[in-house]
Amino acid sequence: MSHHHKPRNRREFLQLSGAALSSLALPSMLHAQDPSAPLHATLAVFADPIFTIPTDFTGLSYEAAQLANPAFFAPSNKELVQLFRQLSPSGVLRIGGGTSEYTTYSDAAPTEPTPFEVFGPDTDKTNKKGTVTTARALENLRGFLDATGWSCLYGLNLGQGTKENAVNEAMAAHRILGPRLVALQIGNEPDSFRNRFRPASYTPEDFVREWSEFREAIVAKVPDAKFAGPDISNKLPYLTAFADVAMKHKDVVMLTGHYYAMGPAGRPDATIANLLSEEPKSTTMKWSGVATIQDAMKKTGLPYRISEGNSCWNGGQRGVSDTFASALWCADAMLRFASYGFGGVYLHGGGNGIYSPIVGAPSTGIIARPEYSGMQFAQRLAGATLMQVKLDCDDNLVRAYAARAAKHAKGIQHVALINKSNRVVEIGLPKEILAGKPWQSEKLSAPAIDATSDTTLAWAGKVTHPQTTLRLEPYTALHLARD
Repeated sequence: MSHHHKPRNRREFLQLSGAALSSLALPSMLHAQDPSAPLHATLAVFADPIFTIPTDFTGLSYEAAQLANPAFFAPSNKELVQLFRQLSPSGVLRIGGGTSEYTTYSDAAPTEPTPFEVFGPDTDKTNKKGTVTTARALENLRGFLDATGWSCLYGLNLGQGTKENAVNEAMAAHRILGPRLVALQIGNEPDSFRNRFRPASYTPEDFVREWSEFREAIVAKVPDAKFAGPDISNKLPYLTAFADVAMKHKDVVMLTGHYYAMGPAGRPDATIANLLSEEPKSTTMKWSGVATIQDAMKKTGLPYRISEGNSCWNGGQRGVSDTFASALWCADAMLRFASYGFGGVYLHGGGNGIYSPIVGAPSTGIIARPEYSGMQFAQRLAGATLMQVKLDCDDNLVRAYAARAAKHAKGIQHVALINKSNRVVEIGLPKEILAGKPWQSEKLSAPAIDATSDTTLAWAGKVTHPQTTLRLEPYTALHLARD
Protein backbone atom coordinates (compact mmCIF):
# COMPACT_ATOMS: atom_id res chain seq x y z
CA MET A 1 0.00 0.00 0.00
CA SER A 2 1.34 3.40 -0.92
CA HIS A 3 1.87 6.06 1.70
CA HIS A 4 2.76 9.37 0.13
CA HIS A 5 3.87 12.03 2.59
CA LYS A 6 2.99 15.17 0.71
CA PRO A 7 -0.24 16.38 2.35
CA ARG A 8 -1.86 19.53 1.09
CA ASN A 9 -2.60 20.94 4.50
CA ARG A 10 -1.93 20.28 8.16
CA ARG A 11 -4.95 18.10 8.82
CA GLU A 12 -4.29 15.95 5.79
CA PHE A 13 -0.77 15.71 7.11
CA LEU A 14 -2.15 14.21 10.30
CA GLN A 15 -4.44 11.87 8.45
CA LEU A 16 -1.38 10.45 6.74
CA SER A 17 0.01 9.51 10.17
CA GLY A 18 2.59 12.20 10.23
CA ALA A 19 4.98 13.37 7.61
CA ALA A 20 8.33 11.80 7.35
CA LEU A 21 6.86 8.87 9.08
CA SER A 22 6.67 6.08 6.79
CA SER A 23 4.68 3.22 5.87
CA LEU A 24 1.13 2.60 6.12
CA ALA A 25 -0.87 -0.24 5.71
CA LEU A 26 -2.62 -3.36 6.15
CA PRO A 27 -2.80 -4.53 9.71
CA SER A 28 -0.06 -6.76 11.00
CA MET A 29 -2.28 -9.76 10.36
CA LEU A 30 0.22 -10.38 7.59
CA HIS A 31 2.56 -11.72 10.20
CA ALA A 32 0.26 -14.63 10.81
CA GLN A 33 0.19 -15.57 7.11
CA ASP A 34 3.84 -16.32 6.37
CA PRO A 35 6.37 -14.78 8.73
CA SER A 36 9.20 -16.41 6.76
CA ALA A 37 8.39 -14.48 3.59
CA PRO A 38 10.17 -11.13 3.26
CA LEU A 39 8.24 -7.92 3.06
CA HIS A 40 8.96 -5.69 0.10
CA ALA A 41 9.05 -1.92 0.39
CA THR A 42 9.97 0.97 -1.86
CA LEU A 43 11.18 4.30 -0.53
CA ALA A 44 10.97 7.66 -2.28
CA VAL A 45 12.28 10.92 -0.84
CA PHE A 46 11.16 14.39 -1.91
CA ALA A 47 12.72 17.83 -1.69
CA ASP A 48 9.98 19.12 0.62
CA PRO A 49 11.24 20.08 4.09
CA ILE A 50 9.04 19.31 7.08
CA PHE A 51 10.83 20.38 10.25
CA THR A 52 14.34 21.08 11.43
CA ILE A 53 15.03 18.99 14.52
CA PRO A 54 16.60 21.18 17.24
CA THR A 55 20.08 20.24 18.40
CA ASP A 56 18.71 19.95 21.95
CA PHE A 57 15.85 17.69 20.85
CA THR A 58 16.86 14.73 23.03
CA GLY A 59 16.39 14.86 26.77
CA LEU A 60 15.81 12.98 29.99
CA SER A 61 13.28 13.60 32.74
CA TYR A 62 13.87 12.91 36.45
CA GLU A 63 11.81 13.24 39.59
CA ALA A 64 12.35 16.43 41.60
CA ALA A 65 12.84 14.25 44.68
CA GLN A 66 16.22 13.17 43.28
CA LEU A 67 17.58 16.61 44.22
CA ALA A 68 17.22 15.62 47.89
CA ASN A 69 20.55 13.87 47.29
CA PRO A 70 22.83 16.70 46.16
CA ALA A 71 25.54 14.21 45.16
CA PHE A 72 23.56 12.64 42.31
CA PHE A 73 23.36 15.45 39.77
CA ALA A 74 26.92 16.54 40.42
CA PRO A 75 30.09 16.69 38.30
CA SER A 76 31.60 14.08 40.60
CA ASN A 77 29.04 11.52 39.32
CA LYS A 78 31.30 10.79 36.37
CA GLU A 79 29.49 7.71 35.06
CA LEU A 80 26.27 9.68 34.75
CA VAL A 81 28.08 12.63 33.19
CA GLN A 82 29.56 10.33 30.57
CA LEU A 83 26.23 8.70 29.72
CA PHE A 84 24.56 12.08 29.31
CA ARG A 85 27.37 13.27 27.05
CA GLN A 86 27.23 10.11 24.95
CA LEU A 87 23.50 10.57 24.50
CA SER A 88 23.65 14.20 23.37
CA PRO A 89 26.20 17.02 23.50
CA SER A 90 23.43 19.52 24.26
CA GLY A 91 20.37 17.78 25.65
CA VAL A 92 17.76 18.91 28.17
CA LEU A 93 17.34 17.57 31.70
CA ARG A 94 13.79 18.06 32.93
CA ILE A 95 13.32 18.13 36.71
CA GLY A 96 9.74 17.58 37.85
CA GLY A 97 7.41 14.59 37.92
CA GLY A 98 4.83 13.65 40.51
CA THR A 99 7.21 14.26 43.41
CA SER A 100 7.62 17.91 42.43
CA GLU A 101 4.23 18.50 44.06
CA TYR A 102 5.70 17.32 47.39
CA THR A 103 8.99 19.23 47.44
CA THR A 104 10.02 22.40 49.22
CA TYR A 105 13.05 24.60 48.77
CA SER A 106 15.58 25.88 51.29
CA ASP A 107 18.61 28.12 50.90
CA ALA A 108 20.09 26.53 54.02
CA ALA A 109 22.63 23.75 53.83
CA PRO A 110 21.25 20.23 54.44
CA THR A 111 21.12 19.32 58.13
CA GLU A 112 19.60 15.84 57.83
CA PRO A 113 21.23 12.76 56.30
CA THR A 114 20.47 12.21 52.63
CA PRO A 115 17.18 10.24 52.58
CA PHE A 116 18.22 8.04 49.64
CA GLU A 117 20.93 7.70 47.02
CA VAL A 118 18.66 7.46 43.98
CA PHE A 119 14.96 7.99 43.36
CA GLY A 120 13.01 6.23 40.62
CA PRO A 121 9.92 7.22 38.65
CA ASP A 122 6.78 8.12 40.59
CA THR A 123 4.32 5.21 40.76
CA ASP A 124 1.23 4.34 42.78
CA LYS A 125 3.58 2.69 45.28
CA THR A 126 5.93 5.65 45.68
CA ASN A 127 6.30 7.08 49.15
CA LYS A 128 5.94 10.75 48.30
CA LYS A 129 6.70 12.27 51.66
CA GLY A 130 8.09 15.73 51.20
CA THR A 131 11.71 16.23 50.24
CA VAL A 132 13.81 19.37 50.45
CA THR A 133 15.77 20.83 47.57
CA THR A 134 18.65 22.98 48.75
CA ALA A 135 20.92 25.56 47.20
CA ARG A 136 23.72 23.01 47.43
CA ALA A 137 21.74 20.63 45.23
CA LEU A 138 21.26 23.40 42.66
CA GLU A 139 24.95 24.31 42.79
CA ASN A 140 25.89 20.70 42.14
CA LEU A 141 23.26 20.51 39.41
CA ARG A 142 24.85 23.52 37.73
CA GLY A 143 28.22 21.79 37.82
CA PHE A 144 26.66 18.66 36.34
CA LEU A 145 25.03 20.66 33.53
CA ASP A 146 28.30 22.41 32.77
CA ALA A 147 30.10 19.07 32.66
CA THR A 148 27.57 17.52 30.28
CA GLY A 149 26.76 20.53 28.10
CA TRP A 150 23.07 20.08 28.92
CA SER A 151 20.45 22.60 30.03
CA CYS A 152 17.54 22.26 32.47
CA LEU A 153 13.76 22.57 32.38
CA TYR A 154 12.92 23.08 36.04
CA GLY A 155 9.61 22.30 37.75
CA LEU A 156 8.05 24.12 40.71
CA ASN A 157 5.43 22.90 43.20
CA LEU A 158 1.96 24.17 42.35
CA GLY A 159 -0.10 21.26 43.65
CA GLN A 160 0.76 21.70 47.34
CA GLY A 161 3.35 24.46 47.40
CA THR A 162 3.05 28.11 48.32
CA LYS A 163 3.74 31.06 46.09
CA GLU A 164 6.39 32.22 48.53
CA ASN A 165 8.32 28.97 48.32
CA ALA A 166 7.97 28.84 44.54
CA VAL A 167 9.36 32.37 44.30
CA ASN A 168 12.34 31.50 46.49
CA GLU A 169 13.07 28.37 44.47
CA ALA A 170 12.68 30.21 41.18
CA MET A 171 15.08 32.91 42.36
CA ALA A 172 17.63 30.29 43.37
CA ALA A 173 17.29 28.28 40.17
CA HIS A 174 17.60 31.41 38.07
CA ARG A 175 20.63 32.65 39.99
CA ILE A 176 22.49 29.36 40.26
CA LEU A 177 21.64 27.58 37.01
CA GLY A 178 22.05 30.78 35.02
CA PRO A 179 22.24 30.21 31.25
CA ARG A 180 21.72 26.47 31.80
CA LEU A 181 18.09 27.14 32.82
CA VAL A 182 15.80 26.80 29.81
CA ALA A 183 12.58 27.69 31.62
CA LEU A 184 10.52 27.20 34.76
CA GLN A 185 7.43 25.01 34.85
CA ILE A 186 4.73 25.71 37.43
CA GLY A 187 3.03 22.44 38.32
CA ASN A 188 3.21 18.86 37.07
CA GLU A 189 0.20 17.34 35.30
CA PRO A 190 -2.30 19.96 36.49
CA ASP A 191 -4.98 18.18 34.51
CA SER A 192 -4.72 15.43 37.15
CA PHE A 193 -5.15 17.77 40.15
CA ARG A 194 -8.88 17.06 40.45
CA ASN A 195 -9.76 14.95 43.47
CA ARG A 196 -6.10 14.98 44.50
CA PHE A 197 -4.86 18.47 45.20
CA ARG A 198 -8.02 20.27 44.07
CA PRO A 199 -11.78 19.69 44.23
CA ALA A 200 -13.62 17.71 41.58
CA SER A 201 -14.86 20.97 40.09
CA TYR A 202 -11.32 22.08 39.12
CA THR A 203 -11.19 23.30 35.52
CA PRO A 204 -8.58 24.42 32.97
CA GLU A 205 -9.61 27.98 33.74
CA ASP A 206 -8.90 27.42 37.43
CA PHE A 207 -5.46 26.12 36.55
CA VAL A 208 -4.47 29.04 34.34
CA ARG A 209 -5.70 31.47 37.00
CA GLU A 210 -3.49 29.80 39.62
CA TRP A 211 -0.61 29.55 37.18
CA SER A 212 -0.90 33.24 36.39
CA GLU A 213 -0.80 34.15 40.08
CA PHE A 214 2.39 32.12 40.60
CA ARG A 215 3.95 33.54 37.44
CA GLU A 216 3.17 37.11 38.51
CA ALA A 217 4.75 36.53 41.92
CA ILE A 218 7.88 35.04 40.34
CA VAL A 219 8.28 37.78 37.74
CA ALA A 220 8.08 40.40 40.49
CA LYS A 221 11.34 38.98 41.87
CA VAL A 222 12.86 37.52 38.69
CA PRO A 223 11.85 39.91 35.90
CA ASP A 224 13.67 38.00 33.16
CA ALA A 225 12.38 34.55 34.13
CA LYS A 226 11.26 32.26 31.30
CA PHE A 227 8.36 29.83 31.54
CA ALA A 228 7.10 26.64 29.92
CA GLY A 229 3.90 24.71 30.37
CA PRO A 230 1.33 23.43 31.01
CA ASP A 231 3.15 20.09 31.47
CA ILE A 232 -0.13 18.21 31.17
CA SER A 233 -0.71 14.49 31.39
CA ASN A 234 -3.10 14.19 28.44
CA LYS A 235 -6.14 16.47 28.78
CA LEU A 236 -5.77 18.81 25.84
CA PRO A 237 -8.31 21.47 26.99
CA TYR A 238 -5.68 22.43 29.58
CA LEU A 239 -3.17 22.98 26.79
CA THR A 240 -5.63 25.09 24.83
CA ALA A 241 -6.43 27.22 27.88
CA PHE A 242 -2.74 27.63 28.66
CA ALA A 243 -1.98 28.63 25.08
CA ASP A 244 -4.57 31.42 25.31
CA VAL A 245 -2.80 32.80 28.38
CA ALA A 246 0.68 32.21 26.97
CA MET A 247 -0.02 34.57 24.09
CA LYS A 248 -0.25 37.41 26.60
CA HIS A 249 3.22 36.81 28.04
CA LYS A 250 6.44 36.99 26.03
CA ASP A 251 8.24 35.17 28.82
CA VAL A 252 6.44 31.92 27.97
CA VAL A 253 8.89 30.24 25.61
CA MET A 254 7.61 26.69 25.28
CA LEU A 255 4.50 24.49 25.39
CA THR A 256 4.86 21.12 27.09
CA GLY A 257 2.97 17.92 27.77
CA HIS A 258 3.48 14.24 28.51
CA TYR A 259 3.13 11.08 26.45
CA TYR A 260 3.08 7.44 27.50
CA ALA A 261 2.57 4.82 24.82
CA MET A 262 0.47 2.65 27.12
CA GLY A 263 -0.38 2.01 30.72
CA PRO A 264 -0.67 1.59 33.51
CA ALA A 265 1.85 -1.14 34.13
CA GLY A 266 0.09 -4.38 34.94
CA ARG A 267 -2.60 -4.13 32.26
CA PRO A 268 -3.00 -7.32 30.20
CA ASP A 269 -2.31 -5.33 27.04
CA ALA A 270 0.97 -3.86 28.31
CA THR A 271 2.85 -6.07 25.88
CA ILE A 272 5.66 -5.80 23.35
CA ALA A 273 3.23 -6.30 20.48
CA ASN A 274 1.05 -3.46 21.72
CA LEU A 275 4.01 -1.15 22.31
CA LEU A 276 5.25 -1.63 18.75
CA SER A 277 1.82 -1.24 17.16
CA GLU A 278 0.72 1.78 15.15
CA GLU A 279 -1.34 3.19 18.01
CA PRO A 280 -0.98 1.26 21.28
CA LYS A 281 -4.11 0.54 23.28
CA SER A 282 -4.38 2.69 26.40
CA THR A 283 -2.00 5.31 25.01
CA THR A 284 -2.26 8.60 26.87
CA MET A 285 -2.56 10.49 23.58
CA LYS A 286 -4.05 9.24 20.35
CA TRP A 287 -2.48 10.52 17.16
CA SER A 288 -5.70 12.37 16.39
CA GLY A 289 -4.86 14.66 19.31
CA VAL A 290 -1.80 16.00 17.53
CA ALA A 291 -4.03 18.42 15.60
CA THR A 292 -4.98 20.20 18.83
CA ILE A 293 -1.33 20.47 19.84
CA GLN A 294 -0.40 21.88 16.45
CA ASP A 295 -3.25 24.38 16.73
CA ALA A 296 -1.73 25.60 20.01
CA MET A 297 1.71 25.79 18.42
CA LYS A 298 0.40 27.77 15.48
CA LYS A 299 -1.68 30.11 17.63
CA THR A 300 1.15 30.94 20.02
CA GLY A 301 4.13 30.61 17.72
CA LEU A 302 5.74 28.48 20.43
CA PRO A 303 7.49 25.10 20.16
CA TYR A 304 5.95 22.06 21.80
CA ARG A 305 8.04 19.50 23.64
CA ILE A 306 7.26 16.15 25.25
CA SER A 307 8.56 17.06 28.71
CA GLU A 308 7.93 13.58 30.14
CA GLY A 309 7.13 10.26 28.60
CA ASN A 310 8.03 6.65 28.11
CA SER A 311 6.68 3.26 27.12
CA CYS A 312 4.25 2.47 29.96
CA TRP A 313 3.18 4.74 32.78
CA ASN A 314 3.23 3.79 36.44
CA GLY A 315 6.91 2.96 36.28
CA GLY A 316 7.05 0.65 33.27
CA GLN A 317 6.14 -2.93 32.45
CA ARG A 318 8.82 -5.50 33.26
CA GLY A 319 9.62 -7.67 30.26
CA VAL A 320 8.56 -4.85 27.93
CA SER A 321 9.85 -1.46 29.06
CA ASP A 322 13.28 -2.83 29.96
CA THR A 323 13.77 -4.77 26.71
CA PHE A 324 15.05 -4.08 23.22
CA ALA A 325 11.45 -3.46 22.18
CA SER A 326 11.64 -0.15 24.05
CA ALA A 327 14.64 0.86 21.93
CA LEU A 328 12.84 0.26 18.63
CA TRP A 329 9.73 1.95 20.02
CA CYS A 330 11.48 5.11 21.15
CA ALA A 331 13.68 5.39 18.03
CA ASP A 332 10.51 5.53 15.96
CA ALA A 333 8.42 7.55 18.43
CA MET A 334 11.03 10.28 18.79
CA LEU A 335 11.38 10.71 15.04
CA ARG A 336 7.62 10.56 14.62
CA PHE A 337 7.20 13.38 17.13
CA ALA A 338 9.84 15.36 15.25
CA SER A 339 7.89 14.86 12.02
CA TYR A 340 4.89 16.44 13.76
CA GLY A 341 7.05 19.49 14.46
CA PHE A 342 7.59 18.76 18.16
CA GLY A 343 10.81 20.33 19.39
CA GLY A 344 11.95 17.77 21.95
CA VAL A 345 11.34 14.47 23.69
CA TYR A 346 12.47 13.89 27.30
CA LEU A 347 12.08 10.29 28.41
CA HIS A 348 11.35 9.84 32.10
CA GLY A 349 13.39 7.66 34.40
CA GLY A 350 15.74 7.58 37.35
CA GLY A 351 16.86 5.15 40.00
CA ASN A 352 16.23 1.57 38.93
CA GLY A 353 12.89 2.27 37.29
CA ILE A 354 11.78 -0.42 34.86
CA TYR A 355 11.48 1.99 31.92
CA SER A 356 14.46 4.17 32.87
CA PRO A 357 16.96 4.66 30.01
CA ILE A 358 19.74 4.94 32.61
CA VAL A 359 19.70 2.98 35.87
CA GLY A 360 21.84 2.43 38.92
CA ALA A 361 23.58 4.50 41.57
CA PRO A 362 27.06 5.95 42.07
CA SER A 363 27.78 3.38 44.78
CA THR A 364 26.85 0.37 42.63
CA GLY A 365 27.48 1.60 39.10
CA ILE A 366 25.35 3.35 36.50
CA ILE A 367 24.49 1.70 33.20
CA ALA A 368 22.34 2.25 30.13
CA ARG A 369 19.28 0.14 29.37
CA PRO A 370 18.25 -0.85 25.81
CA GLU A 371 16.03 2.23 25.44
CA TYR A 372 19.10 4.44 25.71
CA SER A 373 20.39 3.06 22.39
CA GLY A 374 17.07 3.84 20.74
CA MET A 375 17.40 7.42 21.93
CA GLN A 376 20.92 7.56 20.49
CA PHE A 377 19.54 6.35 17.16
CA ALA A 378 17.00 9.18 16.97
CA GLN A 379 19.58 11.69 18.21
CA ARG A 380 21.64 11.00 15.07
CA LEU A 381 19.20 13.23 13.17
CA ALA A 382 19.31 16.16 15.62
CA GLY A 383 20.06 19.40 13.81
CA ALA A 384 18.94 17.99 10.46
CA THR A 385 15.80 18.87 8.51
CA LEU A 386 13.26 16.10 7.98
CA MET A 387 12.05 15.75 4.40
CA GLN A 388 8.89 14.31 2.92
CA VAL A 389 9.05 10.58 2.17
CA LYS A 390 6.85 7.93 0.65
CA LEU A 391 7.23 4.31 1.69
CA ASP A 392 5.22 1.66 -0.12
CA CYS A 393 4.91 -1.32 2.21
CA ASP A 394 2.19 -3.70 3.32
CA ASP A 395 3.02 -3.41 7.01
CA ASN A 396 2.78 -0.30 9.17
CA LEU A 397 5.49 -1.64 11.48
CA VAL A 398 8.08 -0.62 8.88
CA ARG A 399 8.97 3.06 9.10
CA ALA A 400 11.27 5.44 7.25
CA TYR A 401 12.58 8.96 7.71
CA ALA A 402 14.96 11.07 5.66
CA ALA A 403 16.72 14.31 6.52
CA ARG A 404 19.05 16.96 5.15
CA ALA A 405 22.04 17.84 7.28
CA ALA A 406 22.32 21.41 8.53
CA LYS A 407 25.43 22.27 6.51
CA HIS A 408 23.90 21.16 3.20
CA ALA A 409 21.57 23.21 1.00
CA LYS A 410 20.36 20.23 -0.99
CA GLY A 411 20.30 16.48 -1.03
CA ILE A 412 19.72 13.91 1.69
CA GLN A 413 22.37 13.07 4.26
CA HIS A 414 20.36 10.90 6.67
CA VAL A 415 18.01 7.97 6.13
CA ALA A 416 16.52 6.09 9.10
CA LEU A 417 14.83 2.75 8.47
CA ILE A 418 13.03 1.03 11.34
CA ASN A 419 11.65 -2.50 11.15
CA LYS A 420 9.41 -3.21 14.14
CA SER A 421 8.04 -6.35 12.48
CA ASN A 422 9.15 -9.98 12.84
CA ARG A 423 9.85 -10.29 9.11
CA VAL A 424 12.77 -9.49 6.87
CA VAL A 425 12.15 -6.35 4.83
CA GLU A 426 13.73 -5.73 1.45
CA ILE A 427 13.64 -1.98 0.89
CA GLY A 428 14.20 -0.52 -2.53
CA LEU A 429 16.05 2.79 -2.35
CA PRO A 430 15.93 5.43 -5.10
CA LYS A 431 19.03 5.55 -7.30
CA GLU A 432 19.29 9.30 -6.97
CA ILE A 433 19.66 8.92 -3.20
CA LEU A 434 22.38 6.31 -3.49
CA ALA A 435 24.32 8.14 -6.19
CA GLY A 436 27.41 10.03 -5.09
CA LYS A 437 29.34 9.42 -1.90
CA PRO A 438 28.88 6.08 -0.13
CA TRP A 439 26.63 5.92 2.88
CA GLN A 440 27.94 4.82 6.25
CA SER A 441 25.46 2.62 8.05
CA GLU A 442 24.74 1.94 11.72
CA LYS A 443 22.49 -0.86 12.90
CA LEU A 444 20.39 -0.88 16.06
CA SER A 445 19.94 -4.49 17.10
CA ALA A 446 19.83 -7.03 19.92
CA PRO A 447 19.80 -10.83 20.26
CA ALA A 448 15.99 -10.82 20.59
CA ILE A 449 13.13 -8.35 20.77
CA ASP A 450 12.70 -9.15 24.48
CA ALA A 451 16.42 -9.01 25.27
CA THR A 452 17.27 -6.93 28.33
CA SER A 453 20.98 -6.62 27.49
CA ASP A 454 23.43 -6.62 24.58
CA THR A 455 21.63 -3.92 22.62
CA THR A 456 24.05 -2.37 20.15
CA LEU A 457 24.14 0.65 17.88
CA ALA A 458 27.16 -0.14 15.76
CA TRP A 459 28.73 0.49 12.36
CA ALA A 460 27.32 -1.90 9.79
CA GLY A 461 29.33 -1.12 6.66
CA LYS A 462 29.03 1.03 3.55
CA VAL A 463 26.08 1.25 1.19
CA THR A 464 27.04 2.26 -2.34
CA HIS A 465 25.48 2.77 -5.74
CA PRO A 466 24.22 0.69 -7.56
CA GLN A 467 23.15 -1.26 -4.47
CA THR A 468 19.52 -0.21 -4.60
CA THR A 469 17.98 -2.75 -2.25
CA LEU A 470 18.66 -3.05 1.46
CA ARG A 471 17.81 -6.07 3.54
CA LEU A 472 16.53 -5.12 6.97
CA GLU A 473 16.41 -7.97 9.45
CA PRO A 474 13.43 -8.44 11.78
CA TYR A 475 13.37 -6.11 14.76
CA THR A 476 16.25 -3.87 13.66
CA ALA A 477 16.81 -0.28 12.63
CA LEU A 478 19.36 1.13 10.21
CA HIS A 479 20.74 4.65 10.03
CA LEU A 480 22.45 5.74 6.83
CA ALA A 481 24.56 8.89 6.88
CA ARG A 482 27.03 10.69 4.62
CA ASP A 483 28.74 14.06 4.42
